[in-house]
Amino acid sequence: MIALSFIGIGTGNPDHVTLAAVRALNEADVILLPRKGEAKSDLIDLRRLLCDELLENRSAANVVEFDLPTRDASAPYLGAVNDWHASIAAVWAQLLEQHLPQGGRAAMLVWGDPSLYDSSLRIAKRLLASGREIEVSVIPGITSLQVLTAEHRIPLNALAGAVHITTGRRLREKGWPNDAATVAVMLDSGGAFSALKDKHVHIWWGAYLGMEKQCLIEGRLKDVEQQILERRAALRDQYGWIMDSYLLAREPLL
Repeated sequence: MIALSFIGIGTGNPDHVTLAAVRALNEADVILLPRKGEAKSDLIDLRRLLCDELLENRSAANVVEFDLPTRDASAPYLGAVNDWHASIAAVWAQLLEQHLPQGGRAAMLVWGDPSLYDSSLRIAKRLLASGREIEVSVIPGITSLQVLTAEHRIPLNALAGAVHITTGRRLREKGWPNDAATVAVMLDSGGAFSALKDKHVHIWWGAYLGMEKQCLIEGRLKDVEQQILERRAALRDQYGWIMDSYLLAREPLL
């Protein structure tokens, strides 16, 4: 039996990692760290930093790094994601068989929270479907939306209003969701808010949330839209990657 724990690490800030996550990390027989290419080397560096700071015996821990398969960006989205998940599941299966042939505890550090806009659990389901004897557990983490609202010192919801969480791609395609007072946007490839016709909505935007290079901008969309687009492009050029999210509201939140 393999016990596989998905440990939410929030935005990579050690101060945001829960005590339950620290305990699960130290109980693991093997810790798997994905590498996402040179352009996103900061992400593996942050995971290494967490292991250095949170493991009680770093030198004795079995920390295994592996290259994450890439998604075919030229193929239709859903089909490409399905193939991508299959490739990742195959890599996970090989690693678990190699490092835990007699069973044991494995841990994976998941950016943000494993239950919010992350596919680790979907990929794990493929392992279970293959007949492998694996028990999956989830250690929740602090999400980027929690850090975003905390840093801007705002609630996520308008009073008595519904919150809609979506992606940048869906915002571009569908526009403002019906009946939503506030819209939280994640996984935006860049500036999906520009597709909104109403430029009087308020936006609270944040990049690299929880990190030293965190950047925040807020205001009416008509006033800060271009500023966000330019700042985002400059940050991506500077660091080679960017991770951002934002909250939109038609009415004041306070």
